[in-house]
Amino acid sequence: MSVLLIEAFYGGSHKQLMDLLQEELQEDCVLCTLPAKKWHWKARTAALYFMQTVPRSANYRILFASSVLNLAELAALRPDLGKLKKVLYFHENQLAYPVQKCQERDFQYGYNQILSCLVADVVVFNSAFNMESFLTSIGKFMKLIPDHRPKDLEKIIRPKCQVLYFPVRFPDVSRFMPEHKLAHLEKVNGVKRNGDAYQLEGLPGQQKSRALGALMKNSSTHRESGLCEAQPGLCTTQHKGLPSPLTAPARLNKSEASESTNPCQEEDKQHLTFNLSNILSGRDCQQRPLHVAWPHRWEHDKDPETFFKVLLKLKEKELPFHVSVLGEAFTEIPDIFSEAKKALGSSVLHWGYLPSKDDYFQALCMADVVVSTAKHEFFGVAMVEAVYCGCYPLCPKALVYPEIFPAEYLYSTPEQLFKRLQNFCKRPDIVRKHLYKFYGGKCCSLVLGICGCQSKSQNEASNNNRASVSIGEHHRTCQCLKAPYLVDLK
Repeated sequence: MSVLLIEAFYGGSHKQLMDLLQEELQEDCVLCTLPAKKWHWKARTAALYFMQTVPRSANYRILFASSVLNLAELAALRPDLGKLKKVLYFHENQLAYPVQKCQERDFQYGYNQILSCLVADVVVFNSAFNMESFLTSIGKFMKLIPDHRPKDLEKIIRPKCQVLYFPVRFPDVSRFMPEHKLAHLEKVNGVKRNGDAYQLEGLPGQQKSRALGALMKNSSTHRESGLCEAQPGLCTTQHKGLPSPLTAPARLNKSEASESTNPCQEEDKQHLTFNLSNILSGRDCQQRPLHVAWPHRWEHDKDPETFFKVLLKLKEKELPFHVSVLGEAFTEIPDIFSEAKKALGSSVLHWGYLPSKDDYFQALCMADVVVSTAKHEFFGVAMVEAVYCGCYPLCPKALVYPEIFPAEYLYSTPEQLFKRLQNFCKRPDIVRKHLYKFYGGKCCSLVLGICGCQSKSQNEASNNNRASVSIGEHHRTCQCLKAPYLVDLK
């Protein structure tokens, strides 16, 4: 039990990361958590709770916690834990997190994260955008203090910082894919059918998910924009030196679903299970309308207003499309959701959160395009999941997205997003043919990379040079699968 894992908000991506670390470390760790409820209270009071509940042990060597915890408080309250090597992981940062009104930002949350960084030995961010937006905001944030302000905090914290992309693990989703996607896999990547699944020859000992990842290869020819010259597709490259994310559990099982209620879903329970027959009935797949997925939280920072305005504009022009709104809703749901559902009418294919990971991946596999309109995103697991399932991504040219996706898949304004979707509605076959090589390069490394053994410092992470990677080769040669997020931190 040399590693102590502490998570003050054990849900969503926070739970996903801790579960993976616990799985990899097995008997060499202890996990202490609080449920994912009332985030604001957890951020304020979790240290006091863990002071009393974390078991004492002389075997601890490393403390790994997310930035929800006030690490400075815990280190002071428990001197035995303060002596450990302390690793702080940022899923998000409160200095750059968007609020609806400026006065809504609570100084304490950002202040807690700065204190935690000062106490930590290593500070890890899930993206370079997350890291830079935090570090460069410290000076301005501290100016909110009326007088006697501390100085040079960024210079103190920055040397401790590094980027390790968030881990994402996927199951074999080939059983959920429509025929045209399976045909592309078989034709382009040299796979063969084995019943309802696809396997890569020559790797009999690999798990299905590993085999599916290994079969995706890079194109040797690509433009700087990330597009293949020989044929269209997501042939992209990775920032030089940045570690690939791990593959990790991507969705919760039904029993692990959020305990929050969703009034919209309560009133429409027939949509809680994704019904494949709704899609497969009728016309041939290539003749069906464009299917757009929106797999994000139903909250203001994901900007659902912009997304639905664009869809309603498509509707006004009588362009054919279907939409699946898959994200999770909480107690307060923006009014735009109920308004949009009514206005979109028959264009709605699915509406509501899917607690079953199989249903969720099935929905993504049946979609053609995945859209983000987010005002806040420090990594974007949902978009990466959708790309893995063969969706064409359309993301804002802002936040973390330029770090992950090449320019071809970015838009600058809602008008640009509308024009892209308008063209796809008229010619959905363009998107469906674009599935060639969609696991290549940068997107491949972000979606299917295995280990963090090539982690680099924040200075190297900010390097914009691009290097091609072969995930298939990485699968065969990388040996750093044990405790991957802690390999470089011990």
